[in-house]
Amino acid sequence: MYNDRPIPRVDPRRPYVIGPSGLKRIVLGENVGSRDPQAIGGHGHQAKPVRSSGPFARRLMVVAHTDRGALDEAAREALAAAAILAGKDTEVVALLFGAKADTAEEQARAAGVDRLICTVDPGFAPECKLAWLSAIWELEAPEHVFFADRGADADLGRRFACRQKLSVASDVVEIASGEARRRVPDGRFAVHKLPQVMLLARKVADTRLPFVGLGKTMQDTTLPTVDERIRDLGTQASPASQLALEEADLILSAGNGVQHVETFKALAEAMGAATGASRVAVDDGRFPRAMQVGATGKTVQASAYIALGISGAVQHLQGIKDCRHVIAVNLDASAAIAKRADLTIVDDCQSFMQALLKLVNEARAGKEKAA
Repeated sequence: MYNDRPIPRVDPRRPYVIGPSGLKRIVLGENVGSRDPQAIGGHGHQAKPVRSSGPFARRLMVVAHTDRGALDEAAREALAAAAILAGKDTEVVALLFGAKADTAEEQARAAGVDRLICTVDPGFAPECKLAWLSAIWELEAPEHVFFADRGADADLGRRFACRQKLSVASDVVEIASGEARRRVPDGRFAVHKLPQVMLLARKVADTRLPFVGLGKTMQDTTLPTVDERIRDLGTQASPASQLALEEADLILSAGNGVQHVETFKALAEAMGAATGASRVAVDDGRFPRAMQVGATGKTVQASAYIALGISGAVQHLQGIKDCRHVIAVNLDASAAIAKRADLTIVDDCQSFMQALLKLVNEARAGKEKAA
């Protein structure tokens, strides 16, 4: 006998994770996981179209520094902003400081870059960078130049605008209809006609574009030889314990599964890692509130984030969404953190910490003996 109730159906394109049993597990409401290419339209993965094949009569230029051959989220957002603004006759040109790598080239093309010009990163050498950037600016004659408003990119952008006497706007949060909206003190906003140089705030553009750029890579160019007014004496690493979590490159984070706090601290010290914690580990008094990572704590963007005994609450995942590599150690292979992690180790945190601490100490002793 049949009834009139509709038959519930599961969308075959919904993301899934592979559970310990090897079966696909679909979590309602989750948008993180893998998809079956065969289930998407029945024709496998569909390549995104190229935004424009030219010919180009105008140009927009984006300047960024790579980090170990890759572009961070802020740089990709600046590239995406330029690609969204570009018309069919407008070419998006990216100037990258840093060693050329396939990762950066792929990221740039995915962010809508049509042409890529790379050179080495000389470190803190503002005069050298300004001379190279000014020469390309005069050659390419772009209508606007974009920088991410943070770190080395923001510093170079401000210097470039002053040197060339160009109009500039910093902390730009929105670009539309020929105007740029920027944050000003007291939480207010100011609207300006599009300046020649724009320093873009975070989240100004979504990097998930419906198109790609041409991605043509030019031959690496050589930086000019100029006299620097400032001599770079190199960098010296600060102890990880003195770094703010927002600035740390390597973070070791503890969750409810970490019971041996002293072993955790010893491992972090041996690895030179900053320490974080989940809200559960903070609430029960094992770690101070300043170490909490998540939407209600600190938002971090480390190159490597090692999560020990953290299940992966939504608030915690929001706090680590900008981390490049996430390594999870958990007894539950189907925990939410495993879906975000690049590598998941199914093991007890205590035994893992002891084994890793032993390996780190042995490697350090070997280096000291060799020296």
